[in-house]
Amino acid sequence: MKHLPLPKLPDGLTPEWLTTALQNCGVLQGNATVTAVQCQQVGEGVGMMSELSRVVLQYGGDPGEAPTSFVAKYPSQNPTNRGVAMSFNLYEREVRYFAELEALTTAQSPRAYIAEIRDDNFLLLLEDLGDYRTGDQIAGADLHDSSAAVAELAKLHAAFWNQVDGIDWIPHIYKSYHADNMLAGTAAGWANMVVVFGEFLPADIATLQPRFSAALPGLQQAMDAAPITLIHGDYRMENFLFGTRPGHHPLAIIDWQGPLLGRGMVDVALVLGQSTRTDIRREHEHSLVEQYVRDLQQLGVAYAFEQAWQDYLTALLYNWCYVAVVAGTLDARNERAFAWMSQMVARQVAATQDHNLLARL
Repeated sequence: MKHLPLPKLPDGLTPEWLTTALQNCGVLQGNATVTAVQCQQVGEGVGMMSELSRVVLQYGGDPGEAPTSFVAKYPSQNPTNRGVAMSFNLYEREVRYFAELEALTTAQSPRAYIAEIRDDNFLLLLEDLGDYRTGDQIAGADLHDSSAAVAELAKLHAAFWNQVDGIDWIPHIYKSYHADNMLAGTAAGWANMVVVFGEFLPADIATLQPRFSAALPGLQQAMDAAPITLIHGDYRMENFLFGTRPGHHPLAIIDWQGPLLGRGMVDVALVLGQSTRTDIRREHEHSLVEQYVRDLQQLGVAYAFEQAWQDYLTALLYNWCYVAVVAGTLDARNERAFAWMSQMVARQVAATQDHNLLARL
């Protein structure tokens, strides 16, 4: 892939281009060629920053064990969302995660056969896990799904716990371009979030933006204090693939566009506070945080529950910046996008009220 230009996507995924690309990365050998390609977009309204297509191939010659289908991921065709993605450097972060870091953790993700980026164009050609169940942000996570998500987080975080030196291309939560963008995005997006999702927002939260923006640098600093690790950064239901058959992994994580360096509890609070069904969170969040601590300990990481719980509450409050940026700056006109964003907002409101988080400001 070193000298193969990326095509215009997805139309450029021709038999000729794919033959050369798959030969270069060792998937195709000998006289095997791609003779026909079918591309079908998947996940409309789910992948906000990128497009996804299922690519089904026919081969000539002997393809050996080459897959007959892949998932191709490439830049969003929506100019608003693509602009946000570029401002947060999301495309480079995902490509480099697969190229440089994925092999260092036992947390599961689809295999990346091709991970290439050129300026604002990128391509990931991923293992097709279409027989897995995609998490549903609208329906929300039940206890089984929430537990599986927490277990996979422990694997990811343990691998990099206080061992992030040299990963300087991933931004920290505090004092980085990511931090600056979250500050700006929160200030810019809050009013529009209130306009679009106002039915889900009580008055004390709808008018909270000045106080929250003033407190946000301190919250960022708290979430970037040791111990820090590599976090996913967008750990929500529709970025999970759940195994459905014997031999499947319990959960595979997708969408690595937002990895960060910071407190692992940011990921835990994202999934429990914004993806887990509110009734499930209320009944089980204490035991799920205990599970996270216990799983870390089994992987050699010491993290006291008392500290973890305080970090969890702070992370729940901090994660309002995600809500403001996502619900306030991204295009929510797609019906499904509006539906999952509205659930994110509603669950975050419930967690805020349940724990009286505004008092922590």
